[in-house]
Amino acid sequence: MRPNKVKAIWREGRPATAGWLSTGNTYVAEAMANAGFDALVIDMQHGMGVDVAQAVACLQAISTTEITPMVRVPWNDPIYIQYVLDAGAYGVIVPLVNSYEEATKAGGACRYAPLGYRSVGPNRARFYAGADYIQHANEEVICLVQVETVEAVNRLEEIAEAPGIDGFYIGPADLALSLGIPPEPDNKDPRHMAACQRVHDVAKAKGLIPAIHVSGPEEAGRRFDQGFMFCPLGSDISFVQAGSQASLKALRGAMAKR
Repeated sequence: MRPNKVKAIWREGRPATAGWLSTGNTYVAEAMANAGFDALVIDMQHGMGVDVAQAVACLQAISTTEITPMVRVPWNDPIYIQYVLDAGAYGVIVPLVNSYEEATKAGGACRYAPLGYRSVGPNRARFYAGADYIQHANEEVICLVQVETVEAVNRLEEIAEAPGIDGFYIGPADLALSLGIPPEPDNKDPRHMAACQRVHDVAKAKGLIPAIHVSGPEEAGRRFDQGFMFCPLGSDISFVQAGSQASLKALRGAMAKR
């Protein structure tokens, strides 16, 4: 089976970089896949109009590179997880997981028996990953469950015991709302910082991957220093917006000097 680059990086004790795809555009997916990230996450939960067909097309575009293709599914639904894994995703991020039972549901959907209940039918996956995909998928596929509520933070120890999951992925905005504080980027509220630290600490103690959604490269660097192992640096939309604003600012500055 084609190795999972991100899992190989984690086995070496190093953090993995990632980009985030919100548009579902295959040209953009191909461009971001060639940018040098270790992984690219296709967002089916909050991406604009990213349905299964678009996700599959983006997975095909990404497969021209060595980058690890991942998908955030729209819900903790085995059907969505099966769709994207059969299409060649090497990892899934599952939103709003609040209990051991919900984590077990997510982890089991990612694993073939006897470790889970994923149905055999890797249509595109066998082309992308190799003929021995079924024999090795349980070891190579990534399952990250999102921690986005106070309930989940309070239940981390039991969630960590769910079979089939590889780590926690903090959704900082929803977590902030659950804590009763504004969902600000790079949130410095002590309650938010303490919750994120707890997620990190429990993950490390349980041998899982601590991951978090960040506001940009500066926060990502700090989170890596903190010990998080997976922090997408930004999305296609955020990069376009930031690049556009920087170019316009530079132009206006040049014009002002004339």
